[in-house]
Amino acid sequence: MMEWSDRHCRRFHRLLSSRARLYTEMVTAQAAIHGDREKLLGFDPAEHPVALQLGGSDPASLAEAAKIGADFGYDEINLNVGCPSDRVQSGKFGACLMLEPDLVADCVAAMGAAVTIPVTVKCRIGVDDQDPDVALRTLIAKCKAAGATIFVVHARKALLEGLSPRQNRAVPPLDYDLVYAVKRENPDLTIVLNGGIASLDTAAECLKHVDGVMLGRLAYQSPAVLADVDARFFGAEERSVDAAVEAFVAYVETKRAEGVPLNAMTRHILGVFHGRPGARQFRRYLSENAPRYEAGVDVLREAIARVGAPVSETSPEIVVASH
Repeated sequence: MMEWSDRHCRRFHRLLSSRARLYTEMVTAQAAIHGDREKLLGFDPAEHPVALQLGGSDPASLAEAAKIGADFGYDEINLNVGCPSDRVQSGKFGACLMLEPDLVADCVAAMGAAVTIPVTVKCRIGVDDQDPDVALRTLIAKCKAAGATIFVVHARKALLEGLSPRQNRAVPPLDYDLVYAVKRENPDLTIVLNGGIASLDTAAECLKHVDGVMLGRLAYQSPAVLADVDARFFGAEERSVDAAVEAFVAYVETKRAEGVPLNAMTRHILGVFHGRPGARQFRRYLSENAPRYEAGVDVLREAIARVGAPVSETSPEIVVASH
């Protein structure tokens, strides 16, 4: 989720769900150590629970970065062993580390020794010519021995040569059954499934076999789906999309006064009204006007004014019955 799940995106998603765990975009260990920490790692306390996702392959550097993240107040440090981008491969981290499970375990052990919060691993089921039945089990076994108890598994291989990162999210086939089997074999571990989950109905089916699901593209491209998460999966109060958007307007107004460009915030909400009358006009107006240097919160309000009520409210003949 690099360049997607930044602090503004997470702040909006938290308005839609108070219970779902949020993850940062991946930050390299070296950037966390030597870069602008407030810019890279800062977050709003309202985002809790929130995990910092780190990338790297040097145990000492990852341990230092994990300590920095813990001191910032994150609830979890997640090591990315799943990103297939060329930039990540050239830095010897991300999915290419599936080929080096001993090194990943060393990284997990060093990070775990540096912090008291959970250190978790996000991985693929394998890369390139690896046998996923062996690769996934080997990685999990070695990281488990190093102290990790929570694994987020993107249930498809990553092909490091010949496919773009976008293709790596869709082309290699999903293998949920392998992830389910690993959970059955490791009842003491928390296994979270990722990859190809396109609806909350699918998420509910997956949760019959694993401990959690991670939503990426679905949550970003159609964020309104998150408004149903609290009520459906946590027994909490249902959230209102319109109320969340209104609260985000107030957030945008505050941040705009601090000099944050409007488009840096509104680009994350373009899909929130998907399926509603005026959604296309909303997206078009924001896309055309929010990037202007002088654009203010009035642009966002004008875009929202183009959106009609949900279809269920404007079409009373469409009824969903429950018993």
